[in-house]
Parts: sequence; C-alpha cells; structure tokens
Amino acid sequence: MVEVAVILVAAGRGRRLGGEIPKQYIPLNGVSSLRRCADIFLSVEGVDAVLPVIHPDDEELCREALAGLADERLMAPVHGGETRAESVKNGLEALESKAPSKVLIHDAARPFVSARIIGDVIDSLDDIEGAFAALPVVDALWASEEGEAIRPVPREGLWRAQTPQGFDFAKILAAHRAHDGTGADDVAVAREAGMRVRIVPGEERNFKMTTQADLERALRELESDTG
Repeated sequence: MVEVAVILVAAGRGRRLGGEIPKQYIPLNGVSSLRRCADIFLSVEGVDAVLPVIHPDDEELCREALAGLADERLMAPVHGGETRAESVKNGLEALESKAPSKVLIHDAARPFVSARIIGDVIDSLDDIEGAFAALPVVDALWASEEGEAIRPVPREGLWRAQTPQGFDFAKILAAHRAHDGTGADDVAVAREAGMRVRIVPGEERNFKMTTQADLERALRELESDTG
C-alpha cells in the first residue's frame, strides 16, 4: 500500500545555469542533485514511492544519476511536459494506479532538502489539504521601473516558497486536471482549486540551483559538510 508518494520534478532544461548538462544532473562532488534528492526522500520513514519526472532527452542522464540505487520504492521515470505544471500533472497521472493518500512534489534542483522539512510537510497533511516549505521575506522590498526604485512594497505576510509542496493526492490530481498548465508552482494550482495550504518552516540551505552562483554555493555547502 502506498501512503506517501514523492514526485521529483527534473524535466527542466536549466538554461540560466549554462553548460551542456541540465542542472539536476551536474555532478556536485560526484553526485548529482537528482540523486541527492532521491537519496534523502528514500531515507525518510513513511515515504513509499519516489517518481522522477524527466525530459524525454534525458533518459541516459537519469540512468547514470540513479545507477546503483537499488530500492523498490524508486519508480521508473516518466516524461514531463512543456511546462512545470504539465510535468507535475504527468507525474500525478502516473501515480494514480498506486492511489497514494499524500503526494510530495519537489524540485530536483534543490539538493539540500532536509529530512526535517520532508517530515513536517508529511505530518501537516494529516489535517489540511496542502502544505509547503517557505521562508519569511525579511528584506525591504521595492517596486521599480527601468532600474529605479519607485515605491516600497510591504513585506508583512510574504513568504519565499520552497519545495517539497505536499497535498492530498486525489485533490491535487483533480486540481491539475482542471488547470491550464501555467501555474508557477503547485501551491498556485491548489489555491486556484480552493484547497487550503499551510506553510511550514523552510531552511536557507534548501535553495534551488538556478544560476552559476547557486552552483558555486552548492559546492561550498558540500565543502563545509566535509571540512
């Protein structure tokens, strides 16, 4: 029986990072971000299935990244779509036959997600339809035009969303089926469908690799772990 399933969203191209290899497959001290994500989710008690969603061109990269990971909970990857929302929908459809109660959706380019965050999101789903990791906005915010500051923007009540984002499986599948595929993240899809979504504390370390500076930061994080 599958109670908790995880979708690792790894279908993006990562063009802002540059290079020939999508960011989720770039070796970080010899281990890709996708593999690091798979390892941490499979280490968390209660996770019953992990499904990578990949670009059709990345079959070999995915095989290499996950080589040697002999865990029956790791499912064969499925292909993503043109947008992130479409990729998640494909993953949800692939999980339907397993009928999980809860599903966590995580960006495979966030290699440092912690077991604490994962557990908090899973536990929150016991009494609410959705939950996700986030950090409060603490810096001053300004609206700008042509590079010039125009007016301050209140930061009270604003949060920086992270992943994993977790949901009641049946409800988020229905929400994605009704969605037009343009949502920035799964919380947007859920809220559009009227689902209640709770925020749980994220961590600065749970950042997403998007730019070259992020890649360099990831390597520094690993150096500090071993230093």
